[in-house]
Amino acid sequence: MADVREVAAHMKLESPEMASASLECRNEALARIRRGLVEAKGAIFAANARDLASARERGVAAAVAGRLRFDEHKLADVCAGLDSLADLPDPVGRVLLRRELDEGLELTRVSCPIGVIGVIFEARPDALVQISSLCIKSGNCAILKGGSETARTNRAIFDVVISSARAAGLPASCLFQVEAHSEIDELLGCFGLVDLLVPRGSNAFVRHIMDNTRIPVMGHADGICHIYVDEAADVGRGVPICVDAKCQYTAACNSVETILVHEGIAASFLPRLAEAYAAAGVAMRGDAQTRDVIACEAATEEDWDTEYLAPIVSLRVVDGEDEAIEHINRHGSHHTDAILTEDDAAAERFMRLVDSAGVYQNASTRFADGFRYGFGAEVGISTGKLHARGPVGLEGLVTYKYRLRGQGHLVADYAEGRSRFCFRDL
Repeated sequence: MADVREVAAHMKLESPEMASASLECRNEALARIRRGLVEAKGAIFAANARDLASARERGVAAAVAGRLRFDEHKLADVCAGLDSLADLPDPVGRVLLRRELDEGLELTRVSCPIGVIGVIFEARPDALVQISSLCIKSGNCAILKGGSETARTNRAIFDVVISSARAAGLPASCLFQVEAHSEIDELLGCFGLVDLLVPRGSNAFVRHIMDNTRIPVMGHADGICHIYVDEAADVGRGVPICVDAKCQYTAACNSVETILVHEGIAASFLPRLAEAYAAAGVAMRGDAQTRDVIACEAATEEDWDTEYLAPIVSLRVVDGEDEAIEHINRHGSHHTDAILTEDDAAAERFMRLVDSAGVYQNASTRFADGFRYGFGAEVGISTGKLHARGPVGLEGLVTYKYRLRGQGHLVADYAEGRSRFCFRDL
């Protein structure tokens, strides 16, 4: 078993070499990963079949089992993501600011990789491809820990990824995979060596990471997403949006968990929604006003704070937009929330006042995804407000540094009045 701290220390020293790798080299690594995954798919699928069989023997929940699968569909998705990522412009070395402080004294702010990123994820072998490829494209080194449920699949995929990266000329230590559960605690203890941690998994899992490390953590613990159906909503297209947001993939963190319906449209909207949800096998839990319109189980106060990740949805009738916004800001997780309305002024107000990473009008919450945003893929979704927010793609994996070029300039000359700053943006 590798000593994770030693690995992180070595990676930290070599991260500047990774950061300086050319765009051509990084894109070549992505192309090689894509070809390698296709060529090795037989071995990868066989490994995944063994992981799935083990999961079934352990009685893994259906919502989790869907995430474990890596098949032709998932392979096609990650290949499309790799193609999209390769086509994106280089996030490294972009000049974000250029300013003349005084004659011959020029300041620039330039984007650069974060350095060493630790990513801990559960039950998603396709996430390994997304995360490692994003780190490669953004010039970061990465320590990856996947869920034990797909240990065989992760190992087969990682073998392709690391061999492809090395064949493209990237540093041999640019990526490292840890497998033992005990190594998570070692990784959490690598403050000063690992620059950022990105956890992906259940609420309890993410909270454990946040509570047990001094390393900055980027991510989200909950995905309690809402749709508010305004009085000015188009019922005909509103129902399919609600169905898509709940049913397209119920186990996703961006699936809707609560539908809020304006009292002025409840009588016409709720029966059609209930019919569609019943046909899709979705269990409904409603407040008293909802149950006056449709037959469903009673919702409790706990339901408003629950991320179901299952074919269950809570329904509440509200007296207007203000009550909907207050409910979302009180009970939501600041992930993604939507308004269905043909009133653009109401939508604009909703988008200003709902404090979430994603706010939508007339669209499914399931669009909250790095690939669907054109980021190539995502390393995760952040509901925090510092550094990166929402789906975290390439831009969320770079920071910046300041470069100052002078010609013998001295601070004393400015402090004592012999020189003066001009502060001219170039």
